[in-house]
Amino acid sequence: MYKKVLAAIYRVMLSARYRVRLEGVELLREQRATLFLPNHQASVDPQIVCAELLRYVDVSPLVTEGYFRIPVVAQVLHLMHAVRVPDLEKSRRDVAVVAGLSQVVVEALAAGHNVLLYPAGQLTNSGLERVGNKQGAWQVCHQLPEGVRVVGMRVRGLWGSMWSRAKTGRSPNFAWTYLKGIFYVLANLIFFVPRRDVTITFEDITADAVRYAGEGRQPFNRFLESFYNAAGEEKLLFLKHFFYVPGRRD
Repeated sequence: MYKKVLAAIYRVMLSARYRVRLEGVELLREQRATLFLPNHQASVDPQIVCAELLRYVDVSPLVTEGYFRIPVVAQVLHLMHAVRVPDLEKSRRDVAVVAGLSQVVVEALAAGHNVLLYPAGQLTNSGLERVGNKQGAWQVCHQLPEGVRVVGMRVRGLWGSMWSRAKTGRSPNFAWTYLKGIFYVLANLIFFVPRRDVTITFEDITADAVRYAGEGRQPFNRFLESFYNAAGEEKLLFLKHFFYVPGRRD
């Protein structure tokens, strides 16, 4: 219950900056162990995704170990029962690490838990999602326990956010960006923050995920990319930071 209360409070906070619309949300009303596979446009999207998912289902997100070293964030992650995993960008060539991570996810799903896993393992570098040669999601779907559902999540609207790589080509510093976000909300008197529209689409992709996983890693990853990029490349969108300063954008 406390997780839902925490998520509700956080949704209110996020709503100051983000106007979130959910599509296909009826899938979340079915009580069934589910593997959620979203694309990754910005560092803020796991916050939005988890806050929205917890309205309907309990979910354990996989979070890279670096976030567990950030004060306050670490405490919140522990409350959410987040699963601590190695940084996949740094460990992507370590087959043993990826295999171990996949086994943890498979066991959690078999036990009836819902798991949130980002197939790309890193922020996108453009308005298109690229899974590349990553193998974590493929390994899980290749060993998917019977009765477990796979739900693809297509997140759009965050390419160009200060949380994305759009401006610098690098992942933003989490703590510093978070502090800037708080400042912008206060500087806009809370109620006048320029808001970004975000759409999250849920689709049951179980049959296709299992089929393509059986064909191999590359066919599976290409399938995921086609799902995430179904609407084409997302246009870059910079929003201004302050409602009273024309032209000032992030």
